[in-house]
Amino acid sequence: MSVLICDSNCELWHSRVEELGIDYISMPYCYGGEEYYYDLGKETDFNKFYTAVRGGAVPKTMALNPENYKEILTPYFAKGEDVLYISFSHAMSGTFSQLDKALEELKTEYPERKCTVFNTNSICLGAGIQVEAAAELKKKGASDEEILEFLKDFTNRVSIYFVVDNLMHLKRGGRLSGASAVAGTILGLKPMLTTSETGGLSVCEKIVGRKKVLRTLADKVVNGLTGTEYSVYVVDADCKEDGDELAQMIKSLRPEAKIVRQIVGPVIGSHCGPGTLGVIFIADERPIKLGE
Repeated sequence: MSVLICDSNCELWHSRVEELGIDYISMPYCYGGEEYYYDLGKETDFNKFYTAVRGGAVPKTMALNPENYKEILTPYFAKGEDVLYISFSHAMSGTFSQLDKALEELKTEYPERKCTVFNTNSICLGAGIQVEAAAELKKKGASDEEILEFLKDFTNRVSIYFVVDNLMHLKRGGRLSGASAVAGTILGLKPMLTTSETGGLSVCEKIVGRKKVLRTLADKVVNGLTGTEYSVYVVDADCKEDGDELAQMIKSLRPEAKIVRQIVGPVIGSHCGPGTLGVIFIADERPIKLGE
């Protein structure tokens, strides 16, 4: 028997994770001299976090260490359970090398147990929508092998687009060069990013003006959405009015879409910064990398 787990960087809301019966790994972040672990919104003080960042606080994210992973996985293995872990993109964190070390050590103590890791090559609800689909299959009795076979194709249909408000957050996180960040800020450019086929971030457009940001994100969903049995996630990092307006624009043009509105958590928010808007949905194929 196996247990399906994910991590909090998948950003599925805590009530949805509980409904699906999924366990999750809480990923760490810190600001103001305190360390936190994201709980998928259950008790998170989003206002405190985003107010602090807007006020100049510099949040940081950290990788878990092997001991953390051993503490998380040992209870499953001790009960004779295998683990199917659907994770956020391995290209975006060094935490997975620490997971590998933990699994190597656990193999000695629990040689018959295994932890199968599926790399979604995505982040935020780009990973979450894959976790959600896998959990629904598991509830219907699908085996791990059947779930993994499904995900091999499904992962290539996940479209994620997001536009950041302040380029300096991407620069600080190493996602954008300092020169590009300064030039973009002066020119008022807002990059639209997506996840590449290998799980990294890729700039696919550069947009001027908030209204055009809304129209462009809406167009991505309106023109690309397929598989309407899956939700369309509209997410915002402390810019709720813009997110609500974007959701209404999409709904007016694709009324059959099941739209879910959600705030971006502090771990992802540490990298993208306040004012970020994003859409996640299922298309015919994952967005193609157009350039940097």
